[in-house]
This record gives sequence, structure tokens and C-alpha cells, in this order.
Amino acid sequence: MPNYPSRLQHFYINEEQSIYLMSHQDAQKIKDWLQLCQEQLEQHGFSKIEFIGKGAYGFVFGGVSGSGSPYVFKFSRINLPQHIQDRLEEEAWMQQHLDHPNIPVVNEYTRIKKQSVLIMERAKGMDLEQFSLKYGPLPPRLVVKIAAQMRDILVALRSFKQGSIPKPIVHGDIKPSNIVIDPETETVKLIDWGSSVFAQLDAQGQPVADTGISMMSADHHNTNAKLGDVYFIGEEQLNGALSSPRFDEQGVAGTLYALASGQSCRYGHNAIPPSSLGLPIEFARTLQAMLDDDLKKQHQAGDYFIKQMQTMRHLVFADDVWAKPKPLIPVWSHDSSQLIDTVVYNSRKTFLREEQNDHYLMDVDDVELEKYYKNFMHGMGKTERAFLASISRLGKYPLVGGLAIHWNEQGVHIDSSLNLHAPALQDAFIASVNNFVNLARSIQRVGVFKCCMFNARVTLHIERESIEQPFQVPEGYEIPFEIAPTLPVEEPSRLHSYFEDGEDPEELLQLPKAIRHQIERLNSIRHTGCIIFESLPNHLKIHSYYVLLDAERESDFKQALSIILDHVHLIDNLGISGFMKLPYKNTRSFSHLASQPDHFYPRNPRGA
Repeated sequence: MPNYPSRLQHFYINEEQSIYLMSHQDAQKIKDWLQLCQEQLEQHGFSKIEFIGKGAYGFVFGGVSGSGSPYVFKFSRINLPQHIQDRLEEEAWMQQHLDHPNIPVVNEYTRIKKQSVLIMERAKGMDLEQFSLKYGPLPPRLVVKIAAQMRDILVALRSFKQGSIPKPIVHGDIKPSNIVIDPETETVKLIDWGSSVFAQLDAQGQPVADTGISMMSADHHNTNAKLGDVYFIGEEQLNGALSSPRFDEQGVAGTLYALASGQSCRYGHNAIPPSSLGLPIEFARTLQAMLDDDLKKQHQAGDYFIKQMQTMRHLVFADDVWAKPKPLIPVWSHDSSQLIDTVVYNSRKTFLREEQNDHYLMDVDDVELEKYYKNFMHGMGKTERAFLASISRLGKYPLVGGLAIHWNEQGVHIDSSLNLHAPALQDAFIASVNNFVNLARSIQRVGVFKCCMFNARVTLHIERESIEQPFQVPEGYEIPFEIAPTLPVEEPSRLHSYFEDGEDPEELLQLPKAIRHQIERLNSIRHTGCIIFESLPNHLKIHSYYVLLDAERESDFKQALSIILDHVHLIDNLGISGFMKLPYKNTRSFSHLASQPDHFYPRNPRGA
């Protein structure tokens, strides 16, 4: 029997795993479960049921009542421990305390058979993460309008009382995807109260007053806070401080910064500061101070935000201008009907190895989701966090291709092949690409980072009954590729492998020589793309994205891919192995630049 490692490390971190990456059995379980939820809702009189999304602890559906009112239904994952499922009831209990126009109303918490379900008003519109991905950085007027509404929510939460006793509430997970905007009215609503708690400290850092037995039993030494999204929460919450309204100030600051800059995290503010985003100067300076590392400055700026937002909400703006940026590296847009579920395969652990001790990245149990993400962020520089988040953001677009970034003393050199299959999203996507480049320019290091983006829908799945059996490729399987003839060029092309500079600890899979030989053969044929083998005990996945650039070699290319499949049965160990090839002629070089220059909104926007 082959000698398998005791535990595999995943080669990417799924924000939300595509169903196309699952085994047939697991995917069918999900489909069956979603169908069951839909049927149960229909039996209870709801119609127009739609699946909205899923998270670590549950699934969310939309539907309409008999009277035509739109609702959201949150189901807990039935296979989770009971104390985790009980979070849904806690969420309902907390949210029911709140009566505010920017917070959805809870209808009821109930159980359908063994399933916990939270039913609430459905906020009209789309969440701000999706809005940002669609439109790119938001214009200053809209950022300020959202800021004013979020300020009102913060005031309501910190002013909450039970009877006459102040009991500030902390949402704990404020981020763009938890804020829904109605594009018609530009009204926002704060959703997903699963991390909410009663604050242990008030905004001045004093213990929240309590009375009687509850005062005696209160724990003022251990935080009651839950871990929100590590890309948006502040360092206090990340490091386990006692819960406070300051947590939500930080969530709002990170959210506003992300929306104004077109990013998916808070951490790029040193490389791309709020002062560079074309915002009104007072608002930009306030936001910059709220994101400062110094807690005293953070809190002073938070107080200023709460007080002065009442004035800043009345700032005068000219008509909105949505950015149409020019790409800093090549972007190819394809108008095609191909459906793409993008997955990013990258060498993020190698990239971080200089930043943090290896033990933070070892023996990760997927179930320990909160611990995993918290440890993953530990010890990383803020700009490095933002850089990784910018790569993840690219993967939220229908994209195939790859990137290789080389840092040295002189600057940053980027080989790329970025193919966007949604021309309508091009401006927003280019803004995300340019953010990624500017973040890379601000990182001072010598090293390499590589990633490739493939379409999970074309992943080949090969399953077996046990590890004693070889993988057998089903009849009719082919590794797909496209043909896009280009003019011949004299420049050589490079084979980008994840272990070209020596064995990478992430590359646990040793491919058979017969397969390696064919990959080397492919390298002699002009093409771009990648192939990744992911070998699990009973499941082999072959991810790929290939474009042949020399149409005369089509038969050779196809034959090499066919021979690779013919030798899959020789794969006898577990792990990941990936190869990527990018067009050498597309290299772009940039000087280092620590921070983008100041750029503010004009003081007289309607002046001549």
C-alpha cells in the first residue's frame, strides 16, 4: 500500500467551494438537500423559492409569502454540532431586539422537522460586495451616503437599552457582503446578525453597567465576541479583546475603504490610502485615521466620524463619474456564452513563509474554520494581506488565466494571462487588476508569487472505491482546450511550475514520469494555460485551462493530453501538483512605490 501523509493541506482556501469541485456523491447530497429545503418552504405556503447563497454554518433562500411579501430563510447546516446550530436561534433573538429602518425585521424563528429556520424580511437590492464587483470603486457621493446610514446604525446599536439599562449591541461582522443596497433609493440594510453580542465594554472602554445576579455572573475577563470576517474586523476583535462598539466602527471603516477603493478587504490602506481615492478631504482624513494602527487615533477618529458625519452627509457633489481605468497589465475580454466558476490556485503559503512561522500553517482541520482563518492571518503584514485578498477578488470574476509576480531590488515584474468572460464587468475588473498591481508595487521583498485561475465546471473527476485500486479514467473523458492562433514571436516562453525553484511543500504529489514527460512535451508547443492534479484518497481531480496558440500543432497537443489521461492509473500517492505556462512576451515591469499619491475630491465640484 502507498505511504500516504496523515493529513492533506488544501491548495486553495475556499471562500465558497464550487459544487463543481465536489465529488459526485457530495455534490448530489448538496443538491438533494437544497431541493428538500425548497420543497419544505413550498409546503409552508411560500413561492418563487430561490437559493441565495451559503456560508460556513448554513444556507440562505429567498421566497415570497401568499400575500406577496419577500422573505429570507436561513437554514442551519443539519450536520453541525448542536451548539453551532443554536447560533441561529441566538441570531434571531438578538435581531428581534432591534427596530431600525436600516435593519431587516425578523419574522420568526422556527423548526421545520429537525431543521432550524430563521425567517425575516428580505432587504431589497443586492449586497455591496456584489455591487462593488459589478461596478468597481464607488463614486465619492455614494460612499458618503452609505457612510451616513452606517453611522446611524452605529448610533442605534450603542444607544440600545433594555428597560432603562444601557446594553450596547455589537454586530461583529460588518462588511460589504453583509450590507444590502437598494439601487433605486440607495438605502442600505445591515444583515447577518449571526456574530452579534451584547457589548462587554462601552465606547469609552468602561464595563457595561449591569445589575443583580447578572452582574455577579458576568465574565469581564474573556471576550464574548465571535470572530467576524478577518478581512474586515479590526485588530482588537481579531486578537480576542472584550467586545465593544469600537468593533463595529472598525467594520464600518474597513467597509467604506473597500467600497471606495474597489477592494475586498481593509488592509490595503497603507499602499492605497483613503487620501488617494478622490474622496472629500475631511472624510478621507477621518477614514484614514479610523484605519490607523494607533488605537487612540482610531477611537478619536471614530468619535469624530459619529459626530461629524451629520455634517458631512450634506456635502455637495457633482454628478457621479464611474471610473474607466486603463489596465496596468494586459486584460483580454471575451464575449462568450461559456459559464465559468473561477477557482484560484496559488502559492500563498510559499509567499507567506518569510512572514510567519511554519507551525501556523500546519495540520489545519477544515472544520476549525475560525481558528484556521485567525491563524492564517497571524503575523502577516497588512499590505501582504491586501495583496492576497486582491488575488481572491480577481477569482470572483468569470476569469481564466494566470499570474507570475517576481520581486527584486529594482522593482516588480509581472507575467500575466487574464481572460475575462464578461465584457460588461470589464471596468470593474480592470480596477481590481490595477489595485493588485499597486499592492504588489508596495511590497518590498525578493521572491515569486504565482497563481492560475481555472474553470471548475471543466474539472475532470475520477473516483475509485478504495486506495488499493488505481484511478480509471471513464470512457470519453478529454482534457479540454481552445485554439487561438497568434502571430509567431521570437521571444521564448517560460514554463511556470510551482516547484521550478526546488520542491515546494505544497506540492505533495509526485507525478509519474510518463505524465511528466507529456507535460514537458506540451511545453515545446506554443500555448498558455495550466494543469493541476489534486489526488485525494478516493477522488482525483484534474483542473485545467489550455489555449493552443499554434493551430498547426493541434494533433500533437491533443495527443499529449490524451496520453496524460492514459497514464492516470499510475498516480499512486496523494497531494497536489500544478504546472502553468504564460506568454513571456506579456511581461510588464514596475518600479517599487510604497504608497499612492494624494488625490481628493474638488472643494468646489460644481465650479467652472
